[in-house]
Amino acid sequence: MDKKEEEQFHVFYKVPSGDGPYVRAKHAQLIMKDPEGSIIWFWKAINERDRVDSALKDMAIVMKQLDRSEEAIEAIKHFRYLCSKQAQESLDNVLLDLFKKCGKVEEQIVLLKQKLRQIYEGKLFNGRPIKIARSHGKKIQVTITQETARVLGNLGWAYMQKGNFMAAEVVYKKAQMIYSDSNKACNLAQCLIKQARYDEARYILEDVWRGKYLGSDDTKTKNRVEELLLELDSKQPPPFLQNIPGLDLDDDFVNELEHLINEWAQPKSRRLPIFEEISTFRDQLAC
Repeated sequence: MDKKEEEQFHVFYKVPSGDGPYVRAKHAQLIMKDPEGSIIWFWKAINERDRVDSALKDMAIVMKQLDRSEEAIEAIKHFRYLCSKQAQESLDNVLLDLFKKCGKVEEQIVLLKQKLRQIYEGKLFNGRPIKIARSHGKKIQVTITQETARVLGNLGWAYMQKGNFMAAEVVYKKAQMIYSDSNKACNLAQCLIKQARYDEARYILEDVWRGKYLGSDDTKTKNRVEELLLELDSKQPPPFLQNIPGLDLDDDFVNELEHLINEWAQPKSRRLPIFEEISTFRDQLAC
């Protein structure tokens, strides 16, 4: 293989040039398709301080793919001190994914609050207002405002998994004030439904349906809104049955009418997952 062919080879397979343990690890991972073998070489790269920033992060990602997330968490915790200051944010993002994979909700909350603190102190993005990130293989610009809203959205979701819908509501409202989108709006509506605040939830869902939020036109979002409205209608009579003078809800006619409406409104899409309500007390939010 001549020099030009070798350069094309490294570009095509996204394998760095050289012959050190990190390069061998990437070769095993990307070309030989041997994840277990790549982990051995990644460990060797970390021990020999060979591109340790990338070696630790890449090894943790491969471990996650092999359902060795707990091991990956311990590796990052024990060896991140060897990595540069610039690598710490990426390692935190990998840790968050690992915590989600393992169902470690409390750990997610702690780390997300820590990231919010770093944003407040101007430490994220190395003090810059914009960073370059990758999404689906493409380079994109991410503003500090977008990142703040993203972190808040993840924190709200973590509180939802914990069953603390009051705390999640507070966080989602803050996120929407910074950078609103349809996904966070739907999650906020879900929090309100769980607190039996049906009118507020319906108002938000109707705004999403009318396209008032970024991403409202997405098919998945439309399906999500339909599912939440069905859940809402199962807990609260539709608006046109409310506030009718002289309407006795125990009347046989009304009961039959409601039964008929329920028959018309059979769910057309899958139901949302049911979140276990662990606690209803408001947490002290440090954000």
